[in-house]
Amino acid sequence: MGNGQRTKMRSQRDEVSMIEVEHLSKLYGTASAVRETIPMGIADVTFSVEPGEILGFLGPNGAGKTTTMRILSGYLPATSGTAKVAGYEVHQNSMAVRSRIGYLPETPPLYPDMTVEGFLHFVARIKGVNAGDRAAKVKSALVKTSLMDRRTSLIRKLSKGYRQRVGIAQAIVHDPPVIILDEPTVGLDPRQIIEVRNLIKNLAGSHTVILSTHILPEVSMTCSRVAIIHQGRVVATNTPEQLMAQRGGGSGYELEIEGSWEDAQRVIQSVAEVQGVKSVAAELPEGLCRVRVVGAEGELSGRSLAGAIVGSGLGLLEMRRVQASLEDVFLQLTMEDVTTDAADSET
Repeated sequence: MGNGQRTKMRSQRDEVSMIEVEHLSKLYGTASAVRETIPMGIADVTFSVEPGEILGFLGPNGAGKTTTMRILSGYLPATSGTAKVAGYEVHQNSMAVRSRIGYLPETPPLYPDMTVEGFLHFVARIKGVNAGDRAAKVKSALVKTSLMDRRTSLIRKLSKGYRQRVGIAQAIVHDPPVIILDEPTVGLDPRQIIEVRNLIKNLAGSHTVILSTHILPEVSMTCSRVAIIHQGRVVATNTPEQLMAQRGGGSGYELEIEGSWEDAQRVIQSVAEVQGVKSVAAELPEGLCRVRVVGAEGELSGRSLAGAIVGSGLGLLEMRRVQASLEDVFLQLTMEDVTTDAADSET
């Protein structure tokens, strides 16, 4: 095999994952105490991100999202485990990693008394962009973030939505292959959220993006794949569609029944195809209940279900087919004991 072929094969292997995280942990205080509660840290985080992909790093507040982002960007050292960006180990090659990432923390690092364009020139300079390329890089960042008409404005006079755009612009001004965004839409109004969301989607392909958030619509509308973190551990990784199919059992039914919840549960569970049944919180008159029923592997006959209910003497007032949502998956995973295996992670 010639040198050219070996180089090509090595390049293909290196490009399999732009980001690789294996058994990453960051513990505070004594190890034994943190292993019990994992306060503001991570215990065992493993995931990867492919080139050009947008990964939604999803979890409740305090789950460990920001800690993971800070380790990946070189702001924090890990206690154990490894993290690689573009093939470089973060701890061993910190400067190489930093030159290949753009990082937007939850609070953008802005200088309010600078103009937008002046600030981006300053950032480009400290990030090592060649003087001859600086103007073109700044213009490109302004165009991508739709800031050209605000380039001479003082940052302190911008709305929060525009300041967030400036934060994203400083993260991409040196054209890094990897962009890390920590809660990029927090505090924005609905219109600003849509604008920032579209901006992030446009970065896909030319950049690899990790989007850290606890806002479910951000993931379903922006990300091609999801990693869910709970109490410092990644509990599932897959596409939103696969997670909904696997954890939610696909489609099911929501029913309003005349009778008690206990009787409805007993009758529904007697149907062979039923995988699960739960009460749906709703204010109903006494003697009525609303339930959600999921079939095994998504296979559930509405006729069998309705027949069992009516045949038992209960009244079937309403029945409609529903699809498992990402919210269902998120709530299920973040309410489970973290010691259980993440059976739905990709193999």
